[in-house]
Amino acid sequence: MASLLKLCKPFFLTRFSSLPNSPAAATHLRTHLCRALVRPRKRPGSFCSSSLSSSRPLASRESSSERGGDGADGPAPAAELWLFNTMSRKKEAFRPKVEGKVGMYVCGVTAYDLSHIGHARVYVTFDVLYRYLKNLEYEVCYVRNFTDVDDKIIARANELGEDPISLSKRYCEEFNVDMMHLHCLPPSVEPRVSDHMPQIIDMIKKILDSGCAYQIDGDVYFSVDKFPEYGQLSGRKLEDNRAGERVAVNSRKKNPADFALWKSAKEGEPFWESPWGPGRPGWHIECSAMSAAYLGYSFDIHGGGMDLVFPHHENEIAQSCAACRQSNIGYWIHNGFVTVDSEKMSKSLGNFFTIRQLESASERMYYIYQTLYDCENVISQHAIQQDNIPPDALDCIAKFKNEFVASMSDDLHTTIILAALSDPLKNINDLLHTRKGRKQQQRMESLAALEKVIRNVLTVLGLLPGSYLEVLQQLREKALKRAKLTEEEVLQKIRDRTAARNAKEYEKSDTIRKHLASVGIALMDSPNGTTWRPTVPLSMQEQVAPMT
Repeated sequence: MASLLKLCKPFFLTRFSSLPNSPAAATHLRTHLCRALVRPRKRPGSFCSSSLSSSRPLASRESSSERGGDGADGPAPAAELWLFNTMSRKKEAFRPKVEGKVGMYVCGVTAYDLSHIGHARVYVTFDVLYRYLKNLEYEVCYVRNFTDVDDKIIARANELGEDPISLSKRYCEEFNVDMMHLHCLPPSVEPRVSDHMPQIIDMIKKILDSGCAYQIDGDVYFSVDKFPEYGQLSGRKLEDNRAGERVAVNSRKKNPADFALWKSAKEGEPFWESPWGPGRPGWHIECSAMSAAYLGYSFDIHGGGMDLVFPHHENEIAQSCAACRQSNIGYWIHNGFVTVDSEKMSKSLGNFFTIRQLESASERMYYIYQTLYDCENVISQHAIQQDNIPPDALDCIAKFKNEFVASMSDDLHTTIILAALSDPLKNINDLLHTRKGRKQQQRMESLAALEKVIRNVLTVLGLLPGSYLEVLQQLREKALKRAKLTEEEVLQKIRDRTAARNAKEYEKSDTIRKHLASVGIALMDSPNGTTWRPTVPLSMQEQVAPMT
């Protein structure tokens, strides 16, 4: 998966206090996350699943001849899904281990603070993959964990004088609120480390029994020298792992690259009883144990941010294979970093934006939802014959479906899909607002079919709001707040401009239009009069820090 957020640059200038309790702000963020995307079983017999919409899929794993159907609803184009596999360093055709079923594990957050835009990028990316796999009619078990036992959590809890488990629980809840506002579907399972100590301890026992780990004073370490394949995912060599850089300095370890499976208890820290004494697990073992608990040792997709390739996922491979030699992941999927001024967004660098620091309105979003809202209003007043769609509308729909399938099949290349919305949206607006369009035969049937295919695509991308009107109103309110204007003040300026145009004072009318545009208010002229919609203020475009 290549870079996200390339098209978000105008929207992250200012910090804000709270997130999206509005659909508009979070939908806006998700829209831009999707625009920059270039590019989901329990043990046998207990495969977990969750549901998405039961509408007809926009793409199919079967050939067109196998599916049959015609018109706007079918046939669904067939295309093979290709994903970039970090292990092979190339795109590969996706073929699950069990026909019709997919097991996907995505490493979740370490819950000690609010999530930032980098987190949003990861989980929107895998939510789109999850949705698309379900659209392809796979039964998907999507497991995304919470790390609620970790050094960072303990450190933060000590700073705040709070119980580490309580602090982590609070931030897990906040994360789920953020994911809901970002339209991310709930995973099939959301395991927490604190609930899986028996599984973690059992896996460490297996690793010790295999001879790939050793004990020192209540600590248990994995011995990387016992696993010759170490480094296969990241391409790193053992000699590259110098202590003090990406591995912890510890003179007791046999090799500086050895990593902790179990850490002996320290005063003031949470602990659990184990065969090696009281303590808590190391970070890496947690995901191996939880993924094995719900998906087994062999499953289809393991994902996360690119920063997890080393050491986290490299260590997961080593310890999982040591616990079970048949351990095998079909596809290692990673998304890239969000960067600000060419540096990775991170809390330690102080250059991060939390998901809750968003309040800009997107002109593109407004156009999409206004078009669909207008279309929905018109077709709701008429009886529609779904099987009587004109050829030109069918051609537009077929072209859009093909672009959707081709782009999603190419490592989730969502940028092209959002650009491809232009043609069906333009067709809708022509049918709604032009003289020629209003006179077209089967106009309502065309509008209904075009609106349906756009709605289905937005559903797969996670961009379909519960209410077009609610989002539009919130975008307008945000634009007015940013412009420091009231609705009545904007309407008065529109009246002033109309009067100036009628008096042929074109310089004055143009000055009013330019002033409103400079503060993020775009005027739209039509035979029915002048309306306004949000746009990106010129000042915001010029001042925003580079973000990719």
